[in-house]
Parts: sequence; C-alpha cells; structure tokens
Amino acid sequence: MARVNQTSSVSEFILLGLSSQPEDQKPLFILFLTMYLITIIGNLLIILAIHSDPQLQTPMYFFLSFLSFTDICFTTTVVPRMLVNFLSKKTISYAGCLTQMYFIYALGNTDSCLLAVMAFDRYVAICDPFHYVTTMNRRCCVLLVAFSCSLPHFHSLVHTLLLNSLTFCDSNVIHHFLCDLSPLMKLSCSSTFVNEVVIISEGSVVLVTPFLCITLSYVRILITVLKIPSAAGKRKAFSTCGSHLTVVTLFYGSIFYVYLQPLSTYSARDHIATIVYTVLSSMLNPFIYSLRNKDLKQGLRKLMGRWNSQATPS
Repeated sequence: MARVNQTSSVSEFILLGLSSQPEDQKPLFILFLTMYLITIIGNLLIILAIHSDPQLQTPMYFFLSFLSFTDICFTTTVVPRMLVNFLSKKTISYAGCLTQMYFIYALGNTDSCLLAVMAFDRYVAICDPFHYVTTMNRRCCVLLVAFSCSLPHFHSLVHTLLLNSLTFCDSNVIHHFLCDLSPLMKLSCSSTFVNEVVIISEGSVVLVTPFLCITLSYVRILITVLKIPSAAGKRKAFSTCGSHLTVVTLFYGSIFYVYLQPLSTYSARDHIATIVYTVLSSMLNPFIYSLRNKDLKQGLRKLMGRWNSQATPS
C-alpha cells in the first residue's frame, strides 16, 4: 500500500452502492443489517453445535464448521462497509478499498475450496466407505483445511499487487457496493492487459478447478449410488449430499455469472449476483444444512437445551 502516491493521484474511492435514491438508504440499511445478524447468529450456532456434540465430531462437520467460520468473516468483509455507506459517507480510502478486495477474494475462494473438500469427503464416504476412516483421518482433514485457506490468500495477493500497480488519475467513482476487480480496473487510466491475462489464466484456474473437483466427485457418487439395489439405500446416500449440492449451486451459479464474462460487459446488473454469493449464500447456508440434516438438527436441539437448563434457576 506504500505505492499509493507513486501510482495514483486518487486517495479515495466513492462507492455508489445499490441505490442513489435517499429514500432507499434506510430500508436497505435495515434489510442488510437483518441479513448480517442472521448470518452471524446462524453460522455461530452451527459452529457451537458441532464443537459441543461428540456425535458431530466427524470430517464432514469439521469442514462445515470451517465453512461457517469463513462465511462469517466473508460477510463481515462486505456488509459493515455497506451499512456505513447507506447512512453516511460513501467514500473508502485507497488502502481500505484494496484491503477489502484482498479479503473478498481470499475468503470467497476459501469458501470455494472448502466446498470442493466437502465434496471429496462425500465421495470417499459413499464410494470407498471401508477406507473412509483411514483416508479422512485427522491429519488429512487438517491439511485439506490448511490448503483451502492458504492457496486463496496467495491468489488474492497476486491480484491485489497487480491492481496496486495501476494508475488511477481520473474518476474515482466505483459503480458498485464493494471494491471488486472489474469496476476498479475500469477506472484505471493505465493498461490493464497484464491484469486481464492473469484473471483469465490464473484466476479462471483457481475458480474453475474446485468446481471441476466437485463435479467429478458427484459424477462418481451418482454412478456408485445408481448401483445400490435398494431404494432406501439410494435415498440415504443422496440425503447426505443434498444440502451440499444446494449450497454449491447457489454459490457457483452466482460467481460464474459475475466473473466468467469479459471485463467490458461488466455492469450494474451483476450487483444482484454479487449479493447472492457474498451475503445471501452465507446467510442461507446454516438453514440449508440444518433443515436437511437430522444429526445437525439434533445437535442444535442439544445446544439449545443446555442453554435453557443453564438459564433456568434451580
């Protein structure tokens, strides 16, 4: 960030947000504050339920607890800044903008990698159940989580440093509610050729590879499940994957819509898709996993029961 004065005469950016109408600001503030609180509470409950229930001490729930923690951090990177913009100033410093962008990409791709790891876990559980305990041992789970967290930060650092090398010498108005690569590159008055090449090559690989891993895992799962003779066995196998597939569809559907398009076509209509993967997906994940998972629902009931017993005077 020390290169700000050398590479740019812009010291701050203006985030136009979702609406420029004054009468829309308070309703939007209430809406996103509510969504943010639901996200924090829902994901915290998932984490507490998993770590307090011995029956949930399995690789699948270990990964889910990290996904919930990442969702909390991911949403916190985006929503508080939006809430400030709704009620007061819409400006963000140059360093603050790049910092927000760094964590959006780091945490967003961590979510992506964790979803791929969870798909691999389901693949081993269904396609190779006899070796599940040895394959998905504690050491393997920790390494998979460590890889899922470290690689996205390197990816984000590359794009942040490349963006910091650009010159911003004209407009400082970002037609978005957050600091994202595409709208920021549109403001640059220097060549963005290198940035675009890296986005298309490295960025596409980091984004598409986890999705391909998920797709291949579920193809193998589908083939294995179709070979199960009983209908009850098939339903049981599919029930362990339904929640994960719903989250994957919601998350990747919106991300692909936003990022797998040329820079020149990026416009304000992509804001809704961005809200889906940055805010809505993180808010819905606890509901998707808890409503369709009996073990997790039981863990949440136990957690609530312990709280109620502690709150009730003897």
